[in-house]
Amino acid sequence: MTERAQIQVPQKEADVYASREDFHAIFDEDLKQLYQLSFLLTRDTAKAERCLVVGLEECVKGNSVFREWARSWAKRVIVQNAIREMKPRPIHSNSRLSDTSFSDIDQLSSALDRHFALEAVLNLEDFERFVFIVSVLEHYSDHDCALLLGRSVREILETRARALRELMESSQGIYSRNQPLV
Repeated sequence: MTERAQIQVPQKEADVYASREDFHAIFDEDLKQLYQLSFLLTRDTAKAERCLVVGLEECVKGNSVFREWARSWAKRVIVQNAIREMKPRPIHSNSRLSDTSFSDIDQLSSALDRHFALEAVLNLEDFERFVFIVSVLEHYSDHDCALLLGRSVREILETRARALRELMESSQGIYSRNQPLV
């Protein structure tokens, strides 16, 4: 009886981690959404495909991840690959928060339920686009976004406010042309 119990415990522990098959199923089922994420980040079909393929390879070969976290892990790996591929850096590296108050950030963030035209998102500068996609569309915390992009939380807040402001300004003209929405 003791021997049988010892054999079953490792099997139960192994069942809580995502397997290669789990990741293959996730990439198969969510291919369109994962590619869209990759494309939005890179703005380039070849780079997007490369990030997607490398993402699958890393998920299959990578560290053990709880099965229930596998979908979010797959997205995170794609985001990390896109960051490595694009190396987004802020253009306004010396920007100061005095240009954008915290009340402005709160006001802009309250508009997050708005849809933005795909064209407007793709027209954002690389760093602004990454911050917008990671923090707004993918719902990463400011802290996680800052860690992924190697910047401070303050820079993430400033950049997200700038991106939202640009998107809201550009959306006024784009909505009238019936562009696809993100």
